[in-house]
Amino acid sequence: MAVTWQISHAERLVTARCTGSIVLSDVERYLDDVIVSDALPYAKIFDTGEANWALTDADMLALGARIRAYPALSPIFGPIAIIAASDKLYEHAQTFAALAEVNRPLKIFRAADAARKWLATFPT
Repeated sequence: MAVTWQISHAERLVTARCTGSIVLSDVERYLDDVIVSDALPYAKIFDTGEANWALTDADMLALGARIRAYPALSPIFGPIAIIAASDKLYEHAQTFAALAEVNRPLKIFRAADAARKWLATFPT
């Protein structure tokens, strides 16, 4: 599995890590579990690591549309910190942020420490 994650209900935090080649079904499995676990309001760290983002433009559009539909499931979205160390992954994260716009804080980082510090500024 190219996306692995943990959901901490005690911390109200979802931590995801990407490895290998990421395809749409990997991200969909992650999103499905977040929803089924009632974790949309939780803070999220999505670390793209050294992964290869293999989603096509059509995949990105579908992913954006899916996330834009989530407010019907939950009116509250927790903040999301995306960690994208390389220029290419940073560009993909920016595309995701533009296509998956919902009412929630979202910021892209180059390092995990900065992402965690930013998330800590939000109440749980």
